[in-house]
Amino acid sequence: MANLIASASGGRKTSKAMVRFFEGTGKILVNDLPLETYFPDKFVQDDLKRPLVAAEAVDRYDVQALARGGGKIGQAQAVRLAISRALVKINGELKATLRHADLLTRDPRMKERKKYGRKSARRGFQWTKR
Repeated sequence: MANLIASASGGRKTSKAMVRFFEGTGKILVNDLPLETYFPDKFVQDDLKRPLVAAEAVDRYDVQALARGGGKIGQAQAVRLAISRALVKINGELKATLRHADLLTRDPRMKERKKYGRKSARRGFQWTKR
């Protein structure tokens, strides 16, 4: 690959992602697999590419991502956040554009813990009258 331009990290739920940008033609690798192989769902692929589309940089960089933990959707959103942060490192003027598209905010929602005396976080056990 060509010279490293920028790197950044992102997270979502229990997923973490590290992204490295190289000069290139728009190739995206996630965990050493092509984007279409690692995330076969077209909706997830489009969601992951949103920062590149907003920055009009789809064909300008090669992206190499390492995603760990959580599920596929959480990993995709972690990679998306990392891509957004790396684009801001490359060009600071993109910050307003990406912020307006809500691509620079880490989603703080996490799974709620299970409580004692309950079946799950909020659901109680079934009540029987007799």
